[in-house]
Amino acid sequence: MNDAAGLEVSVRLARRGVDVELAVAPGEVLAVLGPNGAGKSTVLEIVAGLVRPDAGYVRLGGRVLTDIGAGVAIPAHRRQVSLLAQDALLFPHLTAAANVAFGPRSRGMRTRAATAVAQEWLRAVDAIEFAGRRPGELSGGQAQRVALARALAVEPRMVLLDEPMAALDVAAAPAMRSLLRRALRDAEMSSRRAGPAPSAILVTHDIVDALTLADRVVVVESGHIVEQGPVAEVLSRPRSAFAARIAGVNLLIGTAEAPASKEDSGTGVVRRGADLIRGRGESPWTPGMRAAAVFSPAAVAVYREHPEGSPRNVFHVRVAELTDRGGVIRVHAADHGDGVAGMVADLTPAAIAELRIAPGEEVYFAVKAVEVQVYPC
Repeated sequence: MNDAAGLEVSVRLARRGVDVELAVAPGEVLAVLGPNGAGKSTVLEIVAGLVRPDAGYVRLGGRVLTDIGAGVAIPAHRRQVSLLAQDALLFPHLTAAANVAFGPRSRGMRTRAATAVAQEWLRAVDAIEFAGRRPGELSGGQAQRVALARALAVEPRMVLLDEPMAALDVAAAPAMRSLLRRALRDAEMSSRRAGPAPSAILVTHDIVDALTLADRVVVVESGHIVEQGPVAEVLSRPRSAFAARIAGVNLLIGTAEAPASKEDSGTGVVRRGADLIRGRGESPWTPGMRAAAVFSPAAVAVYREHPEGSPRNVFHVRVAELTDRGGVIRVHAADHGDGVAGMVADLTPAAIAELRIAPGEEVYFAVKAVEVQVYPC
């Protein structure tokens, strides 16, 4: 078995519109982001062996788990893959310790040894005090800790995390996130394992999960991967509407144009419909290529009349709504005619009152070229 191979997935499932190809290196944590219904959980179910794809393969550490062409479909319990979902899904009639010991026992470990393993992992996830309790006596956060211990107790090569914090309250989620980081990263946890630390795929809607837990990100939309890369790169240079939204930036995608003059050296120009967006560009800047312009909502000034002077990029928009973001009012422009989400600007409440901005009003968004980053995509 080639341990260095990690996870390799290339699968298609027509009835769910999923067609993806991805890889996860040994010990790597991959975050999978995307809107509801994009196919994220389907990918996990295929890797776990719970759903059979129409075509393709799944390999882990050089071992073939699924190969439709060759007729290979290893059962879920023999894949060395653990799945931790939103709900803990503990056996209700068993104690926490018995739940964690279930996996090792089902793999042939003697009862006493399995009990010792369960105690060790419950201690590792700070849940040893719940060992004798049944799931009905545990809070959501406590149950999820036990579920994590159960997932790790079988020494998996791959851990699949399907929004494990989504069902937790705001107090329990940060603690669980910290625990997951320890479980996947810390040497203390690794010392409890017979083998190397597992790789992991984390499906999440929360950018904090990706920032604190993941090495890389893939963004899935409509069953396809639309962008991928290191977390910092995807968030600072998004190429999809979903990545831009979670990164909290405005994204306009169009076609690269040549700067109008030599004075614009170092400036890239992106044409989107009738708009020309100027920003800090890259060299070489090739006209005709697909390109993106990104800027922060805080960099956007809002005017009732067309502004004069230094702003280089001016957009005539209709206000769709205003939302309160804790002392900052976000002004949402109406969506573009092609369905792409409209731009947003962040203003103080005083500025909103002075400008008398309300939904339905037409205003001008302006942003200086120095505040815009443009790049090929």
